[in-house]
Amino acid sequence: MRCCCTVHDHSSNGMGRRSRMSGSILQLVGISKTYCSASGATVQALEDLNMTVKEKEFVTVIGPTGCGKTTLLNIIAGLDSQDSGEVFLADGLKAGTNMPCVFQHYTLFPWRTLLRNVVFGLEMRGAPRVEKRAAACELLSKVGLTGFENAYPHELSGGMRQRAAIAQALASQHRMLLMDEPFGDVDDMTRKDLQRMIVELWQETRITILFVTHNIDEAIAVG
Repeated sequence: MRCCCTVHDHSSNGMGRRSRMSGSILQLVGISKTYCSASGATVQALEDLNMTVKEKEFVTVIGPTGCGKTTLLNIIAGLDSQDSGEVFLADGLKAGTNMPCVFQHYTLFPWRTLLRNVVFGLEMRGAPRVEKRAAACELLSKVGLTGFENAYPHELSGGMRQRAAIAQALASQHRMLLMDEPFGDVDDMTRKDLQRMIVELWQETRITILFVTHNIDEAIAVG
């Protein structure tokens, strides 16, 4: 299968491309994407999109439902390919290579406890066995889930499941975290708690976050 996504690793592409990134972790140049609807009509999801994200930034992407926000994240994550344009990533990053994503509907393994779900994120980065449990417990503590290490996803509220999904994503220790309407499935009070939590986690870890939402109040709260 041939992938049309153009991704550049700047560790070996010369000075010109290094200067292009210049402190950026992600750069999109002229990204366009169209889909064909069930009726046969052409839908323009993205058109000539240019975007730069600096290392350690928290960037919020806001727009109405159906405007191409999820398509944008999927292209960055390597889950979809653009029709034209280029995706540039900083040294050591490759699209689709264990890039953590937190979606609106939690993506935990239902047959694993919360602890073992977070351990999975550590396994993905090849952490030594002796470090996994302690590191997973620490991450669950950071998201307010101490005492729930041995609980299964079905035993928890939606907000708690999303906290665990965030801990699992952070366990990969990737330099960038993609979040696609992550709090859209919880009640207002829980959503505000989760918004505060993700901002506090970003302030502590300084991981680059690209956060998609259609909610103006949420964009203000996290941005």
